[in-house]
Amino acid sequence: MHVFDQSPCQLGEGPLWHPLRQQLFWFDILAKTLYARDDSELRQWQFPEMVSAAGWIDRQHLLIASESALIKFNLLDGQQSIICPLESDNPITRSNDGRADPWGGFWIGTMGKQAEPAAGAIYRYYRGELRQIKADVSISNAICFAPDSSCSYYTDTAEQIIWRQPLEPQHGWPNGERQMLIDLRDHDLNPDGAVCDAQGNLWIAQWGAARIAQYSSRGELLQSIAVPTAHTTCPAFGGQQLNRLFITTARQGLNECQLHRQPAGQTFYTDLTVIGQSEHPVIIE
Repeated sequence: MHVFDQSPCQLGEGPLWHPLRQQLFWFDILAKTLYARDDSELRQWQFPEMVSAAGWIDRQHLLIASESALIKFNLLDGQQSIICPLESDNPITRSNDGRADPWGGFWIGTMGKQAEPAAGAIYRYYRGELRQIKADVSISNAICFAPDSSCSYYTDTAEQIIWRQPLEPQHGWPNGERQMLIDLRDHDLNPDGAVCDAQGNLWIAQWGAARIAQYSSRGELLQSIAVPTAHTTCPAFGGQQLNRLFITTARQGLNECQLHRQPAGQTFYTDLTVIGQSEHPVIIE
């Protein structure tokens, strides 16, 4: 395991490898900051409210989820324009985990700022429409998509269950009932962000367990990779060959003694023999 960036994020989240820019983007949600780094340079942008997840639109623009909206963000000049509101009338909640889907849509979860039970939801933005997918979510996480586009995955971290949601093939909306894929309650593991590799396996950050765990598409544990700090938050595949796994982490929830002993909040990477998926673009028009 290697350090990719030493910036000590309070709540690092939402890593996104931009395939056109060959650059990693990620967020510190509590610091209201977007970071980007390539081999040589670290950049950062400050926002007026918390930001948590992104998809890429083109080389110059990201779709960013904030506390109250989905925003089109210009990386060159910092210009922002609201694509649509996101629970903008609810001061209790903020955005959390999100990812673009194979149809050009963008799934985004919300949660209470104090993790209030059932305060959040999961939504999908698709060609101008924001539709709620799942209500009464406490901590939305693990949004990712099978490489054959057959299903999405997601979790409510508080439930400790990964769900599989079948998707209809034409437009990618949910099709039928969700199915339980991985039940982590007996192991008391807390699923956080997740991503699928090109073979359909899930790589899931597990908050508090100092690891990333790989599961098959049938829900079988294949391996776990140790991370040198407790609160892993989300993995992302990147690099020229898409075999580099980036991992964001958090300082939140650790005491001073733990923070002294751990490189908490830093962003890590490890190179694998596994190949990831390239992140899908978001289509906003």
